[in-house]
Amino acid sequence: MFDRRRAGVLLPLSALDAPLGRGGRAFIDWLAAAGFSVWQILPVGPAGSDGSPYWVTSDHAGNPLFIDPAEEPDALAPPPAKFLAAARSWLPDYALFAALNRAHAEAPFWRWPAPLRDREPLALARARLELAQDCARIEHEQYAFEVQWQRLRAHARSRGVRLFGDLPFYVAPSSAEVWAHRELFQLTATGEPAAVAGVPPDYFAAHGQSWGNPLYDWQAMERSQFRWWLARVGAALARFDLLRLDHFRALSAHWAVPATASDARGGAWRSTPGEALLQRLARKFRDLPLVAEDLGLITADVVALKREFALPGMRVLQFAFDGDAANPHLPNLHERDSVVYTGTHDNDTARGWYSGLDRDTAQRVAAQLGVGGDADAVPGALVSAALGSLALLAILPAQDLLGLGSAARLNTPGTAQGNWSWRVPHDALTTELARGYARLNSSFGRG
Repeated sequence: MFDRRRAGVLLPLSALDAPLGRGGRAFIDWLAAAGFSVWQILPVGPAGSDGSPYWVTSDHAGNPLFIDPAEEPDALAPPPAKFLAAARSWLPDYALFAALNRAHAEAPFWRWPAPLRDREPLALARARLELAQDCARIEHEQYAFEVQWQRLRAHARSRGVRLFGDLPFYVAPSSAEVWAHRELFQLTATGEPAAVAGVPPDYFAAHGQSWGNPLYDWQAMERSQFRWWLARVGAALARFDLLRLDHFRALSAHWAVPATASDARGGAWRSTPGEALLQRLARKFRDLPLVAEDLGLITADVVALKREFALPGMRVLQFAFDGDAANPHLPNLHERDSVVYTGTHDNDTARGWYSGLDRDTAQRVAAQLGVGGDADAVPGALVSAALGSLALLAILPAQDLLGLGSAARLNTPGTAQGNWSWRVPHDALTTELARGYARLNSSFGRG
């Protein structure tokens, strides 16, 4: 991915119709015509009612809502033995978990009857018989997802487009991973999180963020030689050419919040054996195709860990204009082996961001981007600044490609409503727009 200057687009599958079929192929074709060679995709697991791709019931499974029904394999035929054999380490647990979850009205697993909650063998065997039809349907959905994913990836390769995935650092509390591997997490006797993940107060939230994800039992992870993490990363790399490791700083130290705390200010930093984990990953996966999400409170130990494993980091232009001449997000301070963004999935759109700035900051942004007082020129100038960066990879959120305002924002951290619902407007990705971006990418030596 970092063999030359490339440009890409950040667009979640949820923003497209039939994303694993017709919609996804059409978007790839548009990317290729527009001179982009990378499609960054948010996590693709089965999401809950809020639609968040960072709160899924399985890291290994795919979201069946992304399947193109017009291209789905025969629903009456069972998945082939080869697929079932390849997925045996996770699919039976996930299928049963999803079936039980539905049977218990989406209640978290720690509220299920104790024999099922605690995975007593007789209870599981009985449930597999009683829910055999649901389990078979779920296994077929995962087979259909895999078939369509591999077709989509083959189409991307044929058009010269690489797929850039996103691996959340933590998993959801009531998920197949936690239910099947309770010994690897910090849980109560019933399976509820005893301590949860989050971050201290930062740019996005004055009281910090308490995410609710259970913390790992890192001693147990080390005793198992990180087998769970190796399988997790391996599954993601079977789908993607490159992975962004979300919340990379937690590999050095993680913010641990007692489950009973009112907000994340009650947390504390705890050390993580991140170096040992990355060493194991580097031995298993050649070149370790990871990008470190090194945003937020980044200390010297986090920087050292990233450099030890030669992992590219992230630069976000919306964070650049605070008046500090040493701000690493400023375009003139970008590193070659990094990924530059106008904004991430957690930021407002470029247009919305600029319209919400205070007067002094807005004037500073306009002056540094060279657009004077023309507010309408700022989003395009920010896009050009990203493409002109020294960073080998530039990623533009699709909303910024289209110059959209705050109504198109994908996610506002710390809020539970109104997120993850934005969709690409019908006929927005035109041939004319593709030609314009092809010229712009070429002018900046990107492809």
